[in-house]
Amino acid sequence: RIGQTIICQAMTRVPAVTMSGPTKGENTRQLVLEVAVRLFGSNGYQATSVAQIAREAKLVRSAPFAYFETKEDLFLASLDHDAAAAIRECLPAVFDQPDDAEWQVGLAMAMLAALERHPLAQRVLAGLEPNVTGRVFGLPALVELRDAVAARLLADQKTGEVRPDIDVGAVARGLVTMQLAVLMAMIQLGPETIDGAILADLDAVVAAALKSST
Repeated sequence: RIGQTIICQAMTRVPAVTMSGPTKGENTRQLVLEVAVRLFGSNGYQATSVAQIAREAKLVRSAPFAYFETKEDLFLASLDHDAAAAIRECLPAVFDQPDDAEWQVGLAMAMLAALERHPLAQRVLAGLEPNVTGRVFGLPALVELRDAVAARLLADQKTGEVRPDIDVGAVARGLVTMQLAVLMAMIQLGPETIDGAILADLDAVVAAALKSST
């Protein structure tokens, strides 16, 4: 199925679990990330120390630095971890429906719903961490999303739903940028400010650019 193929491509960065299971170090790194996501998401970068994260994780103060050289490195890794989890939540619901002609709108709404469960990603998109907001577009998690969108566009090209002359990679990057802009507007201004009519207008613009004339 198209959706299963896209989801598999988007999950390629997830490390394969061996028969012996994750190592103690891998478990500790995962624990540090989970606690960091929660504390950074609740309190922000400035109000959260690495020592607090270690304490909440019931580790010695220096433990996080075995996996992350600086607090900033830990913050960015935590952001990518949280963003990746949000993206993976919404991919199956959107891309496993190959006949849905309005999947771009569905993706935006699914991502908005997923962000309710991912406080750090939501905090950054809300503009509450201005020093890192501009780095959102370079997150590895967004590479997964762009690849998934490109795969969907390629599949739609093969079925004649999308023009054959577009560069799916470039268009995927543009669509993801638009999705992020819509998400940030919804989070910062309130979901009610981006109503169904506005989303329909955006979908019409995308459709006009992508749809095959045949």
